[in-house]
Amino acid sequence: MTWPGAALDPGGATGATEARMDRPTGDRASGARRDLVGRVLRCYPVTVVVLAPYALLILPMAAFYRNPEIGFIVSLVGFALLGSVAVETIGWLSARPDPRWREGFRRAHARYPWLYPVAIVVTLISVTANVLGAHLGRGTIVNQVSGDLSGGPLAMVSTLFSGWTALGFALLVASHLSGRLSRAKLYGWLAVLVGAEAYIAVLTARSAPLVALLFFVASTGALCGVFRLRHLVFCAVVLFLAWPAVFEHRNAIREDRGVAVDTKVTATDRLRLDSQLSVVAGFDVPVDLGQPGVSDYLRYGLVPRVLDPDRPPISTGQRINQYIGGGPTSAYTFLLLGNIWFFDGAVGVVAVHAFWAAVAAVLLRWRGPPGPIRLSLFCLVLFDPLLWSNTYPDSTISFLQHVVAAMPVFVLLGLSRRPLHGARKPDHGRLPTVPGALR
Repeated sequence: MTWPGAALDPGGATGATEARMDRPTGDRASGARRDLVGRVLRCYPVTVVVLAPYALLILPMAAFYRNPEIGFIVSLVGFALLGSVAVETIGWLSARPDPRWREGFRRAHARYPWLYPVAIVVTLISVTANVLGAHLGRGTIVNQVSGDLSGGPLAMVSTLFSGWTALGFALLVASHLSGRLSRAKLYGWLAVLVGAEAYIAVLTARSAPLVALLFFVASTGALCGVFRLRHLVFCAVVLFLAWPAVFEHRNAIREDRGVAVDTKVTATDRLRLDSQLSVVAGFDVPVDLGQPGVSDYLRYGLVPRVLDPDRPPISTGQRINQYIGGGPTSAYTFLLLGNIWFFDGAVGVVAVHAFWAAVAAVLLRWRGPPGPIRLSLFCLVLFDPLLWSNTYPDSTISFLQHVVAAMPVFVLLGLSRRPLHGARKPDHGRLPTVPGALR
């Protein structure tokens, strides 16, 4: 069987409508570099997502401040990359690249005439549910300190749309890559998603979800070719410079709501993720804290809480915090890699990343380019089990929950799917045609 060598196009910007023209001679070198970067991103998407936060922030901070455990952090990253690179290299070597994969991608999405309307509805519902839940107390720092699970039944109902932020992002990107949504409008809708999360950060006095969403949007958008890498680097520098002001504003909000703030922790200390990760080096692993088992994965991952309201919350971060001498109302994690090492050791770090790299390869390559459903599942993989800041193994349960929450949307897309012979050919004159774009 021949698989296409890639299913995403992280080349140049997309969304233009002008006819394709030969590049000037001076642009050929930069075009060749973009093509090379695009091939690397397409062949090793999981590896790139895993490596990016460590290469851009965590390891440079560890080197600058001379973290004595920098060798341990490098070894953790190496174990993770051993699993992902091995699987993605096997996938690359066993599949002959298909030069017509872009056309196949368009054709796969042309069979879903409701794709763009569904993407808009999912995005609006996601924003509404998340903002409503935050107003009702779900996820606020006050509830976290007090140990309350949510702000009431209506807040619990809002969790039925958990994960729709990543789902809406995936469907918007799919609409753009299929030619239904211009780049300008795509950026506008992404601004709505991020702006809503920023507003929620003010309501909840928690910045971590906003940072996680920004990294997810940036990394996944780069893989899908909707962002230029140099633009992302510029935005990262701006956010880095703005972080001290954001940190102080967040602390002021917490103090206004009666939550004690440790004034000894500065904005720079909060960026020392290498210190947070290196704590795990002092433990004999693996450690058993009574983390979720198979039955817990099924109960918490497949059954919505609104149908099982009496089950106790699962917070591995709180268990870790108590294990290292903290209280039950606060949580601590060693980042995703550190948590996997803590619970499963080196073998676990390799195996977990190899498994999700294999899942991602199947979603992107199995039987041709992915349609919107497989692309959405791929985005959920990056949003939950592979997001560097998430808590393992809770993030795996979150992935199952988000897949279940997305099932009504997948069913709707499936019902609207037209047979291949009845799919209207896309209007090639309105499709992206700039270098690196789908064509």
